[in-house]
Amino acid sequence: MTACTSANNDIPEDTPDPEPTETEFISAVDISSLPEILESNPTFYDTDGTTEDMLTILKDNGVNTIRLRLWVNPANGHCGFDEVKQFAQTLRTYNFKIWLTVHYSDTWADPSQQVIPAAWENDTMAELLTHVQDYTSSIINQIDPDYIQVGNEINSGFMHPMGNISSNTDQFITLLTTATSTVRTLAPDTKIILHYAGLEGADWFFNQVTDIDYDFIGLSYYPIWHGTSLTNVESTITQLGTTYNKKVLIAETAYPFTLGWNDWTNNIVGQDDQLILPDYPASPEGQKNFITAIKTILTNNENGQGFCYWGAELVAWKGIEATDGSSWENQAIFNFDNEALPVISSFTQE
Repeated sequence: MTACTSANNDIPEDTPDPEPTETEFISAVDISSLPEILESNPTFYDTDGTTEDMLTILKDNGVNTIRLRLWVNPANGHCGFDEVKQFAQTLRTYNFKIWLTVHYSDTWADPSQQVIPAAWENDTMAELLTHVQDYTSSIINQIDPDYIQVGNEINSGFMHPMGNISSNTDQFITLLTTATSTVRTLAPDTKIILHYAGLEGADWFFNQVTDIDYDFIGLSYYPIWHGTSLTNVESTITQLGTTYNKKVLIAETAYPFTLGWNDWTNNIVGQDDQLILPDYPASPEGQKNFITAIKTILTNNENGQGFCYWGAELVAWKGIEATDGSSWENQAIFNFDNEALPVISSFTQE
């Protein structure tokens, strides 16, 4: 096709490049287990009691981004490449942005464990770098996320032992650089997130990665593990954003709407001393007010870029007597009857 041109459409050579478009405020939920949950054919309800699919409920209530974890070769296939790729395609039909949290592991990666994929565990460093580059390239070429999180809660590094930040700092940086530079080369508009769990020690961590090319700082914040001071959350966002000239996300957070349970699986949060009291009780309104407070901190902070509610979908989908069910059903954003809770209104953009 030949472009039409005219004198009025010619761009002078000295015209400055346009300013980059500012990324919208991210109102996200992590619903990584939804494909597995849907196999049990659950019914979900909007806040008015209308039967509706979960994705429509989320979209209608202001969620603009879906966060999905990605494992290399999970034992049961869930959260593996094929499932995530297919789910991402479905999400795009709802006009959600896609945020991938790439664990570079076959299972959960967090500060306490960063297990290298089994297929890579005998690699030399050169072989591991090739695997990281090829795997990251496949993610970009086939799934094409809007946001990509390189590693999950990488306080201690990732792909241990080679990528251990304490014992193999240079190798950690090399692995991280390989992944981020692959993203930049193949998808320069995709935003890169580095994710740290908690507030304490975050400044030390992000000082270690100052040579990495990335866009957003991501933090996990759960009162049970990271303290009950929202003032500390706010000051940490300000300090990190200012020091490292980055936008900051709360990449994971959640709060209970009850201390009760809906299956026989022990819940993560179940005691008053794990809450922020008296301001945020374990009630539907307490849950809503907590998330509203998190969003307000971020929207009022020039460094704030958005937040993600983790485990929004984790209802007790395996049945009320399941001992291997959901340890998070009292922190989902749907109640024990699968009805959307008041917290869902906190995702709407003013």
